Formats: sequence, C-alpha cells, structure tokens
Amino acid sequence: MEALFIYIIKSSGLMFLFYCAYYFLLRKETFFNSNRWFLLSGLIVSAILPLLTYTKEIWINASPDLNINFQNTIQNVPQEESVDFNWTYLILGLYSIGLLIFLIKLAIDFYSLKAVIKGKKIQQQADFKFIDTNENIAPFSYFEYIVYNSSLYTASELENIIEHEKVHSDQNHTVDVLISRVFTIIFWFNPIIWFYKKAIMQNLEFIADNEAAKKLQDKKAYQYTLLKITTHDNCVAITNHFYQSLIKKRIVMLNKNQSNKRNSWKYYAVIPALVAFVLLFQIEVIAKERPLTVKSVSNEIEAVDIYKIQKNTTDLELKRIKTQLKMLHNVEFEASRIKRNSANQLTSLKVEIAYENQKSQSIQTGGKVAIKDFGIVVVSGKNGTKRTGIKTYDEKSAVSQKVASNEKANHSEVKNTITNTETHVNTNSITSTKTDSDTNSNISTTVIINKDNNTKVITTGGTTVAVSNGTKTNVKASSPLVIVDGEEMPSSFDYNSIKPKDIESVNVLNGVNATEQYGDKASNGVIEIVTKK
Repeated sequence: MEALFIYIIKSSGLMFLFYCAYYFLLRKETFFNSNRWFLLSGLIVSAILPLLTYTKEIWINASPDLNINFQNTIQNVPQEESVDFNWTYLILGLYSIGLLIFLIKLAIDFYSLKAVIKGKKIQQQADFKFIDTNENIAPFSYFEYIVYNSSLYTASELENIIEHEKVHSDQNHTVDVLISRVFTIIFWFNPIIWFYKKAIMQNLEFIADNEAAKKLQDKKAYQYTLLKITTHDNCVAITNHFYQSLIKKRIVMLNKNQSNKRNSWKYYAVIPALVAFVLLFQIEVIAKERPLTVKSVSNEIEAVDIYKIQKNTTDLELKRIKTQLKMLHNVEFEASRIKRNSANQLTSLKVEIAYENQKSQSIQTGGKVAIKDFGIVVVSGKNGTKRTGIKTYDEKSAVSQKVASNEKANHSEVKNTITNTETHVNTNSITSTKTDSDTNSNISTTVIINKDNNTKVITTGGTTVAVSNGTKTNVKASSPLVIVDGEEMPSSFDYNSIKPKDIESVNVLNGVNATEQYGDKASNGVIEIVTKK
C-alpha cells in the first residue's frame, strides 16, 4: 500500500514538472507539433520513471551481534494496543470511489459516441469517413470518422470545418485525447492533471488551426467560422470537436509569427530536473556486510601441533593420540591394518584423518621393513581455521626445529604438510598450544577453556585432564607440577576442586622453560592456574 502511495506522489510530481515547463516556457511558442510530443512524453515519463530504480551496493563491515537477551527483553515489553483510526483504508476507499465514478463517466461517453455514429449513412472519401447527421451537435472527429450537421453551416463554413477535422483525423489526435482522459481517471484527485489535459486539447486545436489555415484561401473567413461555432454547447467528450473554449487564444496563435528556432532549447530545460529526480529518489542503496577475508596461513598461523608416530609407537600410544586429536582439535583419527615385525616395530599401518566429517588425508605403509617416522600435523590459524595433514617426520627439518622452539612455522615450510580441508573452530574456545622441545615426546601442550559449557581441557607432559561440569577424566602418562595462585600443589591435588568458572587464566610450561623456573620437579611440565579473586 505504501508503495502505491509513493508511486502516485512521484508521478504527480513529474507531471507538475512537465506542466510547469510547458506553461512557463513553451505555451506561447508556435512549435505546436513539438509541444504535442513534449506533453505526451511528460505523461509517459511520469508513468514509467517512478517504476525504474537503480540499485547501488555499498559494503559495510559486519556489525557486532546484539545481546540476544537484550533483544528478547525489548520484544517482551508489553505494548499498548493501538486504537488509532486507520487512515490508509479511508484514503484508499475515497480514491476507489472517485476512480469508479470517472470510469462510469468514460463508459457513458463511449456509449454516447456509439449512439451518434451507429446507423448513420457513411460517405467514404480517401481515408476519411464522413457522417452528415441531423443532430444539433458541434462538428467532431474520432479517428477516421468526421461528423457534422451540414444544415447548420454555409458551404464555405463547412469547408473550413472539414479541413480542420481532417487535420485531427489525419494526425491521430484522438490518441492524445484518450491518453489524457485515462490519466485524468487514474489521477483524478490531482489538480495538475486537469490543467495538463486542457493544455493537450488546446495544443491540438492550435495544430489543426495552423494546418487548416495553410490550405484555405480566406484566413479571415476561417476565423469567423471559429466565432460562429462557439454558440454550440453540445459536443461529445472523447472526440476532437471543432468547438473549443478560449477562441481568443486560438485566433491569437493563428495570427502569431513563427517562433525563432533558437528557442527550441527550452525543451531540454527539464533534463536537469529529471536527472536530479533520479539521483534523489530512484537510486536504491543496498548495504551488504563485507565478507570475512580468510588470510593466508603464512601470516596467520597461531600454532602447529605435530603428533609423531614412530616405528616403535605402541597401540596404547596410538589410542592416546586418537583421544587427544578428538578432544583438543575435534579431529577424527583412525589407525588400522596394524602389523609388526619380531622387534615389535610397525611394518604396516593405515591412517585416516577427518576433520568435521571431511576426510582430509590418508596414508598406508606395508612390508617387513619398519615404517619411516611420520607426523599428524594440525595447523591452527589466528582467524579460527584449522588444517590437518600427514607428512613424513624429519627431526632436522626446518618445520620441526621451529616448532620445537615454539616459533611460528613459515607457510613455505608447512604448505606441503597440510591439505586443502579447511573449517572454522568454535570461537567460544580459548586455545593455547605449544610443542614439547623434547623431540622424543609425542605429546603437544594445549589448554582449552570452553565458556559455554564450562569445560576445561589441559594437556601437558604426557597428561590430559578434562574437567566438565564437575567430572574429571585423566589420560595419564606422568603427572605435571601444578601451581595455583603461586602456591605449589601436592601430587595428589584434585583438579575437580577448582570450578572452571572460577579460573581467571591458565599457563602451561614444559621442557627447558619449566625446569629452569621450577627445577627437576617440573620435568613433566608445569600448569600455572590463576583463580578469580
């Protein structure tokens, strides 16, 4: 409904623009045919231009989500029931009544025209059909029909009238009349459209007078005929009739000198106004959130975890790696087709890795010779992405050396380690990952605190501890040293005694960093916990 009102307002505004341009600039010019097309163009542009819109897209940064509880609070605020009268339906009802009245009037006019023409004797001459009627009506033309009462005029007067109506019929002025009539029905409430219609009808008479006068020898006699016809007050509304009011203006324009062609610039005066209309009202701006750009792994690596599988890796260690990958990275790890030689070394092993149900990579070895060492690599990006892969492990490689010293791995050195499988991790988790500097260790060091379900996972020095809603699970190889708020805890310290929601921060040390600060008792790693005060 609102769109309809906006359309009507825009169309009415454009009609007003064209009418003002005609009234103030073109009305007194003798460019009658040009004025005709200008006025018709104004109606067509007024009807079509408001329907055309140009879409302009602007990119904005994604705005932060509103707190859902705050939104719910706003939505749940009781609102008073509105008892205001709906003016929209009243306005629409009044418009519909007016529209119906004018449609009925149009139907009556067509019926009156048909009654005048039907059953009358038609005289065909070239492209014209002449009807000489006995009714006391003003002469008129309707497409190829020219209707008149010959008994009311002298021969010279009738000649003037017929020449005038031939111009209307030959140039299809009836089309202009019908178009203007349709617009007055649709925009009946707009005063401008009635003035606009009058301007169209008047200009058509200027055209017919001008063309007829060129073919007649006695120009003064033609003007006297105009004066005589003004006594008729009975005419058909939807036709081009010889009788028109404002005879004085017609006679003035008939005797006016031709306008200078340089004045044709006035037709282009509306163009800047139309451009301004489009720029102000017909450009629809659509705001789109700028898509998040996934940056290159080379510059955005948060941590690289390598889970080393050696030829002497036991089945228990394989299960432990599976548990760690699942708990710490949500990575599915499966080891199958396990075969060993007499020295209990792995000679055949099939490994499959899948991250969030997307298979990333698999490797299978076989034979009697012990397999080469290789590693399960998990690369975590700062932008929340993860990449997984398998690569033959080399202690002396640049990747291993940098990972061992807790430095960020360069993309050019790990790009062959990871696959193209990529997904997002839970942004509600806080992850801190380090790799043991002892290359003989298969355990990475990771701390995850999940804010949603109060779950804490701690892995260090061969021990994985998960605390969730008061439940503790240990996958234990050896116990780390635990420091809580600067105080050393006994080896029997129970992690369950600290609620996850009471933890302010967790820091994990291992290897040389741990022993340098806490001595040999920290050889299995250190967990520093700071609680909320």
